[in-house]
Amino acid sequence: MKLTKSTKESDIKRFWYLIDVQGKILGRVASEIATILMGKSKPYFVRNLDCGDYVVVINAEKVLLKGKKEKQKIYTRYSGYPGGLKKETLETLRKRKPEEIIIHAVRGMLPQNRLKGRLIKRLYVSKDEKHPYENKFKI
Repeated sequence: MKLTKSTKESDIKRFWYLIDVQGKILGRVASEIATILMGKSKPYFVRNLDCGDYVVVINAEKVLLKGKKEKQKIYTRYSGYPGGLKKETLETLRKRKPEEIIIHAVRGMLPQNRLKGRLIKRLYVSKDEKHPYENKFKI
């Protein structure tokens, strides 16, 4: 009689993925990244453990969005102080900090639980093709 073994922290193996988002649509690539970060494609995936892999995203400033989102999509953040609500369009955020566009989209697609912070820490985003993680990828 075989029993199903539950996944333990020691059973989890982590890999590094390099994703080039140049010419790809933001929402589609963000859901792909979120799936890798959660580890949903692994056979030993469980919701209560952090099973995911590391993801390095390059060319963040060249990600595509359809329609008029460049001028109409608004990102908001709040400092916690009265009058501290800041609003910014996607166009200005792309000029100021293009990495935040990818991080914001992926963070919204991760599960809303205690693992979210741990999962998002394994996402590394670079605005161009240069990144310091070249030695992490095994060929």
